[in-house]
Amino acid sequence: MQPFDHLGIIAGNGVYPQVLANAARSAGVKKITAVAFTAETDPKLKELVDQIDWLRVGELNRLLSVFRGSGVRQAIMAGQIAPRNLFDLHPDWRALLLLAKLKRRNAESIFSAIAAELEATGISLLPATTFLEHLLAPHGLIAGPKLSQREKSDVEFGWNIAKQIASLDIGQTIVVKNGTVLAIEGFDGTNETIRRGGALGRGRAVVIKVSKPNQDLRFDVPVIGVETIRIAAESKVRVIAVETGRTLLLESDPVKEVAKDAKVSVIGR
Repeated sequence: MQPFDHLGIIAGNGVYPQVLANAARSAGVKKITAVAFTAETDPKLKELVDQIDWLRVGELNRLLSVFRGSGVRQAIMAGQIAPRNLFDLHPDWRALLLLAKLKRRNAESIFSAIAAELEATGISLLPATTFLEHLLAPHGLIAGPKLSQREKSDVEFGWNIAKQIASLDIGQTIVVKNGTVLAIEGFDGTNETIRRGGALGRGRAVVIKVSKPNQDLRFDVPVIGVETIRIAAESKVRVIAVETGRTLLLESDPVKEVAKDAKVSVIGR
């Protein structure tokens, strides 16, 4: 992709927005305007961007106004909004109109509608992997010890199940052990799913995280980082299997170090 001068970042939680800002700078982006959300976005992002405006989740008109006013024409969604906040909105008039048109109110339908609003005002929403292609998970063992035959079997067993769950838009993560599904991601999100499955497995469980069929790469792209590995280690999970080329491995070197120390294996399939 040809570099451009000005990027807008719609910044959710975690380190993702910071990693993106650094990568965009390295790619030659001269100005970054970020829209951040109270109780979600890490304030450290302020140090990496030229302009940051703080909004509440649901202030769609302000989001559009910030980008229009600063001259943003390309934007990227980086980082999740906690699921509970998508259902605890204090929407402005524009968000109310948007929500009223939706037959389903989940992350994908809401973000798709926001993308349409951005496009209507002349702002292109780019794939969430833009500038981060080098962080997409490769094939094979990424970190940690080799898998046992039992663990390999659990990855094979759980993969198609995870794909079917994702196709139903229920969640993108499951936890399995010894050919049994222990936990399926729902409203609580990936981290809590890992905790639930790890507790039920009592050690050596396998986490599988996949993309949806026809995944819209502009948002909700599968991501793992240091925090994912730490939660897996605390939950006595042994393996995290992710989808090659469709999962972002944020903080790649720290992830490998933490995984090695915790003896948690990360593999791309």
